[in-house]
Amino acid sequence: MHSMRNRCFILLGFVPVFRYPQDMKLASPPDLNDEEIVAKTLVDKQFFGEIVDRYEAKLKRYVARLGVRNPEDQLDVLQDVFLKVYKNLNAFDSSLQFSSWIYRITHNEAISWYRKKNVRPEGHLIADSEELIGFLSAKEDTQDQDFDKTVNATEVNAALLKIEAKYREVIILRFFEHKEYDEISDILKIPVGSVGTLLHRGKKQLANELNSEAIRM
Repeated sequence: MHSMRNRCFILLGFVPVFRYPQDMKLASPPDLNDEEIVAKTLVDKQFFGEIVDRYEAKLKRYVARLGVRNPEDQLDVLQDVFLKVYKNLNAFDSSLQFSSWIYRITHNEAISWYRKKNVRPEGHLIADSEELIGFLSAKEDTQDQDFDKTVNATEVNAALLKIEAKYREVIILRFFEHKEYDEISDILKIPVGSVGTLLHRGKKQLANELNSEAIRM
C-alpha cells in the first residue's frame, strides 16, 4: 500500500524525488515552520511531502475523533484533505496559522464525507482516560461535582455522540486537540466569544447525557 505522501503525489501527477542527506541538510525542513514550508512548496512541489508528513497522524486522529471510524474511510478523507490543501495553497492567507487552515479543511471534508455517505458519526471518538479526566475537571467546567479519576470512556464517547454537533466539535478541538480559542474560531469560522459560549453549553449538555454509570463519584 502506498504511503499517504506517495498516494497524494501520484494523484497530483508528479513523482516524489529522493533527497540526499546533504540536500535535506540544506533544506532543513524540520527547522522550518509551517508557513515557511508552504512558501517552499509553492516554489518546489516536492516540499508538499513535508506537509503530509507533519499532519498525517494529527489529522487522522482528528478525523477519527469526529466520528469517521473505519481506517479506510479515514484514509479516503485524508487523501481528499491533502489534495484540497495542495490545490488551494496559493489561496492560503499567511496572516493565519497554517494549522488552523488545514484543520478547517479537514473538518469540512469530514462533514462532506458524512453527507455523501448519508451516515452519522460513529463511536470511538476518544480513548485516553487522562484526556477525559482533564476535560471533566477543567477550570471551564460548570458542574459543581468533583469527578473521580475512574472514568468510563465508552459512556463518555456515547454521550459525546448524543450532544449537538456544534458543541461536540468545539469540545473535541478544545480538550482533545488542545486548540486555543482563537484557533477554534479560525477552524470553525465562528467569533472567539462564541467558542466560550459553545463550550459552556456543550459541557452542560454532555453532563446531562452522562448517566450514573459513566462517572463514579
